[in-house]
Amino acid sequence: MALYKLLLPKMGESVSEATITKWLKQPGDLIDEDDTLLEIATDKVDSEVPSPVKGVLKEHCYTVDQTVQVGEVVAIIEIEGENEEPAIQAQENTTPSATAPEEIIALNIPGVDQLPNVAAEISSSPYENTLRFYSPLVKNIARHEGLSQDELDRIQGTGAEGRVTKEDILTYVTHRDSSSAPTKSIPVEHTNTATESPKITSTAPSHVHTVANGSDEIIEMDRMRRLIADHMVKSVQTSPHVCSFVEADVTNLVLWRNKVKDAYKKREGENITFTPLFIEAISKALKDFPLVNISIDGYNIIKKKNINIGMAAALPNGNLIVPVIKNADQLSLVGLSKSVNDLAQRSRANKLKPDDTQDGTFTFTNIGAFGNIMGTPIINQPQAAILAVGTITKKPAVIETEYGDMIGIRHMMYLSLSYDHRAIDGALGGTFLKRVADYLENWDSNRVI
Repeated sequence: MALYKLLLPKMGESVSEATITKWLKQPGDLIDEDDTLLEIATDKVDSEVPSPVKGVLKEHCYTVDQTVQVGEVVAIIEIEGENEEPAIQAQENTTPSATAPEEIIALNIPGVDQLPNVAAEISSSPYENTLRFYSPLVKNIARHEGLSQDELDRIQGTGAEGRVTKEDILTYVTHRDSSSAPTKSIPVEHTNTATESPKITSTAPSHVHTVANGSDEIIEMDRMRRLIADHMVKSVQTSPHVCSFVEADVTNLVLWRNKVKDAYKKREGENITFTPLFIEAISKALKDFPLVNISIDGYNIIKKKNINIGMAAALPNGNLIVPVIKNADQLSLVGLSKSVNDLAQRSRANKLKPDDTQDGTFTFTNIGAFGNIMGTPIINQPQAAILAVGTITKKPAVIETEYGDMIGIRHMMYLSLSYDHRAIDGALGGTFLKRVADYLENWDSNRVI
């Protein structure tokens, strides 16, 4: 028998490591080709690692919660043959694509004589200037709990080569809190609400702690919710948010979709939703106003060449993820529809690849799916703007005709745009948002798809 060394697969150009969250196969188990061996997590998505060969699992090279670098051996499989097989990576999740050149524009801000050194700022961040290796998950927990570098370095690690695992740091935090405040009481606010989020069912977290009075619970955030929490706080601290609103008459768009949806489903085998229609309008407006399709680096504006639209998707467990449609402006409406449906289905099934959430330049979120009429979304860093659409409702509206004004029943909706006031002022943000509404209002009722 031969030994096959399975390496952690490449998961995109920007992903260099992953944390093992679960082993689905144990040593001694029979494995068929394409059987899932383990589940891994990056800072964006969870993924599965399949076996490219058939055989018997011989050994786990890492345990749960350990961080593995791309290209390292994660498992050894016994297969038919006589010689030891060379280390081979599992099937790659994605094919790296060339990075589009980006235009950098200096912000003209009076009194600024020197641009900040972003690299120096990153290298001097907490938990970086140390000879000891810490996984992103451990560093994230340390930041969340307010641990100093000295405290983190004192934690005794039980992982490979003495690495600190998630359990090590959580155990330390628990003991630290109990020893420093043995009689500490936990205040819990009591709120009464009758609001429900439709179409989302939450799964119970694995860590639930009951408060001493027995009536309330403290629920520990899971890994993804912690990442979302940190990302949202960082965005609010980074970008001065401004929000603009417009109301759009989308009657023509609604009637057109109602007319073509049955034939489209029969021909393509899937539904055409409103989402690709909105994304097409956003893509057109971004081409008209390229200074909205940007990111900010210190006092530099980076104008993106590609238009990559992220679409916020609610997961069954209540968390949020933003898969990205790459080069959305180059896709036909059929291509956009298929991309939207594919990403939405794989999001719900936890089948997204790490690259599916990378390189977004602008984000779209449909809060109307939950019956909301408008909202003020938080910018998805490092982007500079995010657009939300509310629910489409029938309302009486004034219709201008050659015979005078009339009152009619129209399909109306609100659009809202949150944008970074460091680079996007009200004139640009408001004009861009109105342009998106114009594209939706002037939808061609005779369009062929």
